Amino acid sequence: MTNTLRAVRGMNDILPTETPRWRQFEDILRALLASYGYRELRTPILEQTGLFKRAIGEVTDIVEKEMYTFVDELNGESLTLRPEGTASAARAAIEHNLLFDGGKRLWYAGAMFRHERPQKGRYRQFHQIGVEALGFTGPDLDIEHLLMTARLWKRLGVDALVRLEINSLGGADARARHRQKLIAYFEANQALLDDDARRRLHSNPLRILDTKNPAMRELVDAAPRLLDELDETALAHFGAVRQGLEDAGIAYTVNPRLVRGLDYYNHTVFEWITDRLGAQGTVCAGGRYDGLVEQLGGKPAPACGYAMGVERLLALMEEAGVAPPAEAPDVYVVNVGEAAGRFAWRAAEALRDAGLDVVLHGGGGSFKSQMKKADASQARYAAIIGDDEAAAAEITVKPLRGDGEQRRLPLSNLHSLLPTSKD
Repeated sequence: MTNTLRAVRGMNDILPTETPRWRQFEDILRALLASYGYRELRTPILEQTGLFKRAIGEVTDIVEKEMYTFVDELNGESLTLRPEGTASAARAAIEHNLLFDGGKRLWYAGAMFRHERPQKGRYRQFHQIGVEALGFTGPDLDIEHLLMTARLWKRLGVDALVRLEINSLGGADARARHRQKLIAYFEANQALLDDDARRRLHSNPLRILDTKNPAMRELVDAAPRLLDELDETALAHFGAVRQGLEDAGIAYTVNPRLVRGLDYYNHTVFEWITDRLGAQGTVCAGGRYDGLVEQLGGKPAPACGYAMGVERLLALMEEAGVAPPAEAPDVYVVNVGEAAGRFAWRAAEALRDAGLDVVLHGGGGSFKSQMKKADASQARYAAIIGDDEAAAAEITVKPLRGDGEQRRLPLSNLHSLLPTSKD
């Protein structure tokens, strides 16, 4: 007996019953991004593996454990399904010289891939919306991104369910000083470190602060703070970001342990967090990454950005009771009889010419069974066609929702006689 083929574990189908909420989310987001002057960028799903190793950092969970990497048998090239979008956006900006005439505000959307243990809110194929501002110095764009996301939560109806945490990673000198203090601190407490922390102690001690091991929480909480190493420039940058949030009335918490899981960040980092989705509480995160473009071979260019998990935000919208838009045709065309069946095609196209969404019944069936399907479709009208209507080039329009009388209309006069409002 042949086994039934199924989707790859952690890579889910999005069914027609679910797509209305996806489109609702995407429509809101597209309108918001356009209002801030951001333009869409589309990058390949496959990239050279070296891009992510150089950008994200080789001693990170993503590169060490989670990437889908394989060798192209045709040319021996190591390729990786993108685990995140910022590196691809930076690579595209370098390759196509997008910054030749100044900074660019960009956004992208699409599937990302990480080999993790699937659970609610964490999948092996997941979807992100990313926003990147390349070529802008100072805290202005950091503030813009935080205000933009706060506005988005209101439009999505989830603003009461999220909270903002921010931190500063400072510049390279501050991180170097902090790194030495971290190594000394954790070396003095090696007996309390787990295997991951021991492995990263000298290669990437900052990642230890991002541990998800509750047994190390107390140790990490007492570790030296990067905030204490910030110089005047970094403090001024962070102070301006905080002032921008306060001026806008956006509540936030400074979390000195917030470091993010990617090596390219500096200065501002942030996370929007919820308590309504269990362990997967981060719905949007980002910050500044001024060295990434140069690190990938481009001319030095400051940058900042953020990404949000679409599946998590859709779950949060459902948790908040935000209803997806109803999707139903305006007209369901019922047709009984040979001549009616031929005429039904003309009628359906004429109705679509009038600006209506039309479902033409297929598969035959009695008048009664077709009317049941018309009603189940949630259409506003049934357009009934029998051989008599076909001979007269007319349709009988029966309202299925609300008040109204059944009328017989000439096909040539639909624009004036059939309402086209979608309200």
